[in-house]
Amino acid sequence: MKFRFVLTAFALGGSLCCGQQPQKPEVLFSGPPHPKTATATEPAQSTRISDAERQAVAITAWDLDVHLTPRDQSLEAHARVTLHNAGAEPLKLLPLQLSSSLHFETIGLQGRRLPFSTTTLNSDTDHTGQLIEAAIQPPTALAPGGTLTLDVDYGGKVELTAQRLLAIGAPEARAQASDWDRIASDFTGMRGFGNVVWYPVSSLPAVLGDGARVFNEIGRQKLMDQNATMALRITDEFMDQPPNVAILNGDYVPLDHPTSMPTASFPGVITTSLAARRIGFDVPSLFLARRTETSGHGVRVLATNADAQYAQNYTGAAATIEPLLRNWLGSAPSSPATILELPEPDDDPAETGNVLLTPLSNQQPTHLTPALAHALAHAEFRSPRAWLNEGVASFVGNLWIDSTSGHDAAMENLNAGRQALALAEPASPGQGGGQDLLHASNPVYYRTKAVYVLWMLRNLIGDKALASALQAYRPHDDTQNDSFERLAEKFSGSDLRWFFDNWVYQDRGLPDLSIEGVYPTAEAHQQFLVATAIRNDGYAEAYVPLTLKAGDAAVTNWIRVPAHGQITHRMLFQQSPTEVDLNDGSVPEVSDNVHQRIITDAPAH
Repeated sequence: MKFRFVLTAFALGGSLCCGQQPQKPEVLFSGPPHPKTATATEPAQSTRISDAERQAVAITAWDLDVHLTPRDQSLEAHARVTLHNAGAEPLKLLPLQLSSSLHFETIGLQGRRLPFSTTTLNSDTDHTGQLIEAAIQPPTALAPGGTLTLDVDYGGKVELTAQRLLAIGAPEARAQASDWDRIASDFTGMRGFGNVVWYPVSSLPAVLGDGARVFNEIGRQKLMDQNATMALRITDEFMDQPPNVAILNGDYVPLDHPTSMPTASFPGVITTSLAARRIGFDVPSLFLARRTETSGHGVRVLATNADAQYAQNYTGAAATIEPLLRNWLGSAPSSPATILELPEPDDDPAETGNVLLTPLSNQQPTHLTPALAHALAHAEFRSPRAWLNEGVASFVGNLWIDSTSGHDAAMENLNAGRQALALAEPASPGQGGGQDLLHASNPVYYRTKAVYVLWMLRNLIGDKALASALQAYRPHDDTQNDSFERLAEKFSGSDLRWFFDNWVYQDRGLPDLSIEGVYPTAEAHQQFLVATAIRNDGYAEAYVPLTLKAGDAAVTNWIRVPAHGQITHRMLFQQSPTEVDLNDGSVPEVSDNVHQRIITDAPAH
């Protein structure tokens, strides 16, 4: 099973994943705007919002009351939204956006209604391909560093639609499998910004086909919101049986007892809530469903009645993975990971918090373990740092492949994203759109590069030291940029500043290694001294394996190759070498990740 995250790979058109420079935006979908409410007016020149104004608005808190009416596929919500001016100029207009299938009703400040106008933006951060934007006029401009809290009433429908993907020519079946968000009687699922903008945001419009802007904007929102808080109170109407599963912002939460049961004329009502808490590196999400629970070995499987028989395959797979998780991440988590079955068998899997959303499969546990290892690691290891939060889960998934399918299979999986990373990286530091891992907003960095960094760190300090650092890590203690570095240094006894400077704290691009020459010399006792000249034309220092081979014999040394430098490394070998290999795929490079030199000359005496 391969994960397809929001805006699946087929929809990327080869450009979103490659980190190319954005081209001129194009309109992918143009439809009629939602009818304006009585308080809205057509936008005049003076009420247009600029990207600089959108970018200056940071939302620091949401307090949401959401009333769901699944029989109409609709919601009505009241939101208290706290806005902070993170820009350098006063804001005379405050932008807020929702999915274009929703509409703003009233916006107020301290009991006073504020005037606003609305317009429609083309943006594929919502499944409709558009956002409705309110330009709000506060009584006085919001000064730089200033904060205010707005009361926002809004509502509308959230129906199944794959309009943004169909508009760029995606096959209908694949588009619908990707965009499965909806409010419905049998399943309500809204994944938040990047899929359905069901709560107010302030974002930069981004369309598919315009470089990596959609993914970059999703990442930028995550980084900007990770210290924000959200409180949720959900009221759900039901006509038959009430939902028995609620997942809010990635957490499995209990539902209250129904306050009323349905009658012939009126629906039943059930509620649930989540107290205010930090969002972290995720997006707010909401899921309600009726499912059958099966638990065991650190996983909770929530299946439809039709597929409940397959739940044991997942708990069995979790039991197989459990020893690896304990070795690397320590004791079992206080709460299990959650698997929520999606409604259709072709729906694309997704993750939120410690929840994996996926169709259930009748495959045997051995076929489920690679994807489940990633999901279970996500549930057990959480970090406010995107590169750790995402990277550790992928790292554990690759460890599982390494332990079950071998090193070559692990390297193949690791290198699946290398080309996209190489294209995203600047040719030299400061040139292009490179991103250090501490501030990365593009998943090619905080996912792809991050797992490379952890794999290289494993090679540098060893399994025991890295596992000890991961087990000792506590999210609330990660208050300094070098917190994880200091843990790794503590358990390895090594000075790792050079490594973190090259790969985490700065973006120096990728190394560009080559074997310049191999010079074997016969020594006493049938030994050979082999000198290998290695060159690095890249700007990042690398720690790579160098392997001498002859028949079935092989010896490997790990060496540091400085940026824009050349070294000669000497190794003793017990017979005349026939091959020298540099890098095994574990260090990402500008081009090839493995270099091989066949030795044909006889050794000098």
